[in-house]
Amino acid sequence: MRVFKSNQVSVDEENPYWMSFSDILSGLLILFVLASVVLMVELMEAKEELENKQQAFTQELEMLHMAEGVRKTILHEAAELLRKRGIQVTVSENETVLSIPNDILGFDSAAFNISPQFEGTALEIGEVLAEVINKDNREQFLDTIFIEGHTDSKNFNGMLGKGNWGLSTFRAISLWELWSKLLPSQHDLASITNKEGNPLFSVSGYAATRRMVVEELTESDFRSNRRIDIRFTIRRPTSAEYETVRSRLEMP
Repeated sequence: MRVFKSNQVSVDEENPYWMSFSDILSGLLILFVLASVVLMVELMEAKEELENKQQAFTQELEMLHMAEGVRKTILHEAAELLRKRGIQVTVSENETVLSIPNDILGFDSAAFNISPQFEGTALEIGEVLAEVINKDNREQFLDTIFIEGHTDSKNFNGMLGKGNWGLSTFRAISLWELWSKLLPSQHDLASITNKEGNPLFSVSGYAATRRMVVEELTESDFRSNRRIDIRFTIRRPTSAEYETVRSRLEMP
């Protein structure tokens, strides 16, 4: 008997590269799976980062709204407390200024001193401001409170040649000096500071550039423009903080 050997060979022997090709496909599949996992992780991290940025921005916006609310509350509380004392002041339409008319402070034309008979009223205004500002750490939401002096349009050549500019500024200084000298320690406005530790109050003068009555026809019109405004400014983000907010809004 003859024994015949089969001439058939295995598939692997006929295709010497088959194993290598299978290994490559397997490796590519693994790489694809790993890449997909990495991509999913990166997307999840990016989404989480964006949500964190949006949350931080929302918090900053809420703080700004809170500061505006605190300013509004201070102004209306002060106006209401003063009205209960028979002192009529007004709050501006944009709720940033407490306006004290000349009838309360008694500034005569071309004069900057507060008349003695009006000093008691001026001190009551200072006391009320101290009470409403110091309540619940409200001063931390404020940046500066300006005591702003104003004049009518009558030309004034005195005040060391500074005219109405000097007159309006000295009116603001007169009120501040009165508060600084005569207010009791519990109502000391000079000791109130903002969040940065800077004094909260400041003075400024606008001459006749911001008249309440533009066309002064009567003595009442002139008297209305001789006044003191108490302007409240809130703490706002710096330019660097604005840049941070803008970057937070950008997609990563």
